[in-house]
This record gives sequence, structure tokens and C-alpha cells, in this order.
Amino acid sequence: MIRIYNTMTRTKEEFVPLAAPAVGMYVCGVTVYDHSHIGHARSAMVFDVIRRYLTFKGYRVTFVKNYTDVDDRIIKRANQGGVSAREFAERFIAAERADMAALGVLAPDLDPKATEHVPQMIELIGRLVASGHAYPIDGDVYFEIRRFPPYGRLSGKNLDELLAGARVEVDERKRDPRDFALWKGAKPGEPAWDSPWGPGRPGWHIECSAMAMKYLGESFDFHGGGEDLIFPHHECEIAQAEACTIKRHDPDALRLWMLGTHYRNMIEWSEERVEEAARALDRFARLLRDATAVRRAATAAALPPAFAEFRPRFERAMDDDFNTPQALAALFDLVRALADARDRGPTATPPSAFVAGVDELVQLARVLGLFGRGAAAEGPPAEVERLVAARVEARTRRDFKRSDELRDEIARLGWLVEDTPAGPRLTPKGP
Repeated sequence: MIRIYNTMTRTKEEFVPLAAPAVGMYVCGVTVYDHSHIGHARSAMVFDVIRRYLTFKGYRVTFVKNYTDVDDRIIKRANQGGVSAREFAERFIAAERADMAALGVLAPDLDPKATEHVPQMIELIGRLVASGHAYPIDGDVYFEIRRFPPYGRLSGKNLDELLAGARVEVDERKRDPRDFALWKGAKPGEPAWDSPWGPGRPGWHIECSAMAMKYLGESFDFHGGGEDLIFPHHECEIAQAEACTIKRHDPDALRLWMLGTHYRNMIEWSEERVEEAARALDRFARLLRDATAVRRAATAAALPPAFAEFRPRFERAMDDDFNTPQALAALFDLVRALADARDRGPTATPPSAFVAGVDELVQLARVLGLFGRGAAAEGPPAEVERLVAARVEARTRRDFKRSDELRDEIARLGWLVEDTPAGPRLTPKGP
């Protein structure tokens, strides 16, 4: 049974899909006015892991993550750069996609853009106006929060608190300073679309409601985003819907560091912690390479009991509101068990049993998005494996001169070879 924290009720609840095994998952994506930062990476990795784990558990996930490609910041920066807002936004959409791919984040099933769904937003706003929850004035349309009594239940804010915050941006035309914009009348130098209330563009909050409802229906299983979006963005989404870093660090090290903190807890950037994560990954990677070295000689085998206890621990952790720190603890304990078995040699643990244990480790690690790419995942190239095999033969013949020559050839191809009781061990050379 998977239990997930519900921001609305502030409790962990049993996950019961609306139409199992199908699961609809909508995540608020980035506003593309600049390059992605570490906060964007963490949010993307968290929901990537949740999606992967639900798939691992047998659910059929439809994952939707939008792009906000029109807003005040995009328009301002595009005008400053002398390009259209569309061209400016597309530049950073391409950059965000490249960054997420480099981090090993799976691409969404659907990644709709706000500007491509303005008709759906206009239709939704029209329904809100017709129901009396919204009102047009001078080309703008506002949602009237007093017409929706539950407003504030998600964030826990009361209307008096909201009034104090609303004084920062007072608009005397609104019925209440806390009312929020669904449609903004056109201004010079801004992109605009025709609407029943005149030319203009959608407000921020209406975007996600319209796109989520289009692709997942009016009710779906997951709605996620950064904690900073709880208010006002997600609060406003509920109201309108119900009324109607990569260049410096290895991506796996970044992912391991981020997943070491539960997604509901704050995380503070630390170069040292990321470097520690990279060193910890070496223990994983070494096991993968050791298994590659003996795999060809190993026969298929069932997972030994000594390595079978870790999957239930991993699943219990993930079932408990996606507790990635505890899931990683189970994986590191499995790493230690495998390393001990390897170091005791093939007499104590046959190569087939060792390989089966490493395969189990890889399968569970990839649920967290680890080892999806790179030398650790792929192992050494075929030419390196051929040279290693030739070196083993040379050592068997006690031809140590030839053995040293082959070791040097292997090093020139970017790998270090170490002789151990369990056989040769390959390690990629550092930069």
C-alpha cells in the first residue's frame, strides 16, 4: 500500500487511483524566462522518481508537465532582447529539455505550452463568468474569491492574511483586492489573443487548470509542483477548477544528493555534499563493473536469499510517501552485502549469485533514476573487454611482460585494471 502526503489534509493517505491501473499525473512546469536552476532540477527529479516508482509498481502513468511560455518576465526580457516573446520562450524551452535529459529525467508524455491552449483557457474563463465566480471589467477578468468559500484551505491562509498581502498590488477596479486575474487586457508591445472580453492574454493560474483538464480530465490522481507554488498558484487553481546545473557535477551524483533528503524537506546547496555523493556512487559503479567482468562466465541464477531482503525494505520506504532517504539506505546496505560477497571470492559466492545480486541492485537503483547512462551503466567497451581477457590469458601463461603491455593499452583507452581474488576489476580513469 502506497501512502502519500496530501497537502490539502496535511496527512499521509492511502493512494487509491481513480481508475487503476491508469494514473493521471500533472506537474506545474517552469516559466521559461531564463535557464533552469538547482531548484528546478530538484523538483524535476522528485516527480521523475515518483513517476518511475508508480510504473515499477505496475501503474500505467500518464505524466503531463507544462511550460508557461507567456508572462510578464518573458515579455519584458524578449522586448529588451529585440525578439518576439515566442522566440525568446522557445530558446529556453529547448535549454530546459536539454538540461532535464542530461539529468536523466524522463521526458513527459505530454508537455503542453500555455500559448497553444488559449482557446481552452478562454472557454474555462467563460464558464466561470457564466457561473458568477468571475467578472469582467475593462478588458480584464477576475476570479471573485468570496464566491468560493473554501479558498485558503490548501495553504492554510485565512482571508484577512490574504488581504494584508494583497495591499502590495492594489487595483481599485477589483471588487476585492484579493481577487486574481484570469484574463489580462492587451497592452502595447505584448502578445495578445482575441476573446469575448477583448484582446489580451491569460493570467498565470488559469493555464494549468485548462491544460490539466484537457489532457487528464476534470479529476485526476496527482497534482504536483514546488512548495513555493502552494500559494497562490495551486490555491487559485483549486478555486477556478472546482468552481468550474549539470556542467560541474555528474548527474547521478546530483540525483543521489537530492534524493538523500525527503521531497517535503528543504534542501541547501552544498558542493561538498554533492562530491560525497559522487564518491558514494563509486561503490555502486565498481559493483556494476565487477559483475560485467564475470557475467560471460556466469550461468543464470535466482536471486540468493542473502540479497533478496532489500527489495521489500526499498518498497516499504517508497510506499511511505516516497521516502527516498530510506530507500537509498536499503540500496547502500545491498551494496555492502554485495561488496562483502565479492571480496570473499567465488568460493563463498558463485559468480552467478553475485551477478543476480548486482542485477537486483541496478533494477532498484533505476527506479530512482540512477545508472541510466554513462560508463557506470554501460560498462567498458568491447575493445577493453577483449584486452582484459587477453591479459588474463597472458597472466595465466605467466607472460608478465605482455600482461603489462596490455594493461598500458587498457589505460590508454581510459580504464584502469586491478587484479583481485574475484578476477580483474576495471575502473574508469579520472579526468
